[in-house]
Amino acid sequence: MQALSLSKALYRLRRFSRRIWVRTTAIAALALVAASSATLLAPLVPDEMASALGGSALVGILEILASSMLAVTIFSLSIMVQARQSASTQVTPRSYQLLLEDTTTQSVLATFLGAFVFALVSLIVVSTEVYGEAASAVIMGFTLTVIALVVIALLRWISHLSQLGSLIETSRRVEEAARQALEARRLRPCYGCAVSEPMRGEPQRGAALLADRTGYVQHVDFGALSEAAEAGDGTVRVVAPPGHFAVEGQALALYVGDLDEAALRAAFTLGSKREFDQDPRFGVIVLSEIAQRALSPGINDPGTAIDVIGRLVRVLQAFHEERNDGRGIEFPRIALPAITAVDLMQDGLLPIARDGADKVEVQIRLQKALRSLEAGGGELAAAAKEASREALSRASAALSPRDWQRVEAVVDGAG
Repeated sequence: MQALSLSKALYRLRRFSRRIWVRTTAIAALALVAASSATLLAPLVPDEMASALGGSALVGILEILASSMLAVTIFSLSIMVQARQSASTQVTPRSYQLLLEDTTTQSVLATFLGAFVFALVSLIVVSTEVYGEAASAVIMGFTLTVIALVVIALLRWISHLSQLGSLIETSRRVEEAARQALEARRLRPCYGCAVSEPMRGEPQRGAALLADRTGYVQHVDFGALSEAAEAGDGTVRVVAPPGHFAVEGQALALYVGDLDEAALRAAFTLGSKREFDQDPRFGVIVLSEIAQRALSPGINDPGTAIDVIGRLVRVLQAFHEERNDGRGIEFPRIALPAITAVDLMQDGLLPIARDGADKVEVQIRLQKALRSLEAGGGELAAAAKEASREALSRASAALSPRDWQRVEAVVDGAG
């Protein structure tokens, strides 16, 4: 389910489930399940199996599992920290959010730590000698299940380590997050709301819903806004969409009608940082930051910038103009500003054109990318054409005459 269609409660539950301790607790709960069900399942265990699997054999296996999982967990945590530091210094600090929410890393670490907690709790239970051999055999069955989970996790971890925190893999994750957010918005323009026209300096209409704290708008529950608007027979114009930095006391929305202000405010989630889910522009910005860092004098890696330009083209191809043509309007009482192609160009390709103005290979790839976007027509084509002019203006002032001729040849050859 796309984050843009989630209610606020489900959105918070989704964010909560991405925390590593939640998965760890789920696996560690096997110890409690084993302890509580051992007595109940003991009569089902044959005497021969009980004598073979119970007692000292179980204690030895649990001791090995506990000691080894503690070492593996500490080692894996150190690798994860190094990967995040590498991504922050070599890619962009904003990319660490995706590494924090990497499901493979979380599942593997949760399995290791959960297995350690399981072994520790099971050792305590078995050492009390409350259970007989049959009950200990039941715990042995759970232990073998945990060992199987650990083996699977180790295989996944070995495969995952080869890419964790690398520049290419992190760029791919950012690209995928940006593409999914923009594709979801293409399928449901303006999150199912009507498109609000630019205010262009006219006076505000309606009462203002003011922010009660300062932070980024991370999520808006448009379904809840629509229900509040219908209950009060009014309309809501969102002026602080997801990604907007709201200052305490500034307007989040303007509304007309007898609406419950508490219900409107509850639909907005504000936090200290931007999120990828409901904010397509943020993904484009982070991708552009990767290229800008690569083009800095200290790194001087135009190849990475060229790679990011290709990724931005794939992301921007999901753009679709948002208009009030009746297509996909689920919440007609709610109006939201549209994302424009100009916004995406300013967020993505134009900063690369600025920082790579003196790199002929970057300018050539950039012009080819902009020409490919022009071929799609519509608002994106117009924005790409204007971005091409700006990039050429910067390049003509920064490149040597010989390099400028190469860029001109590419532009002339593209028509």
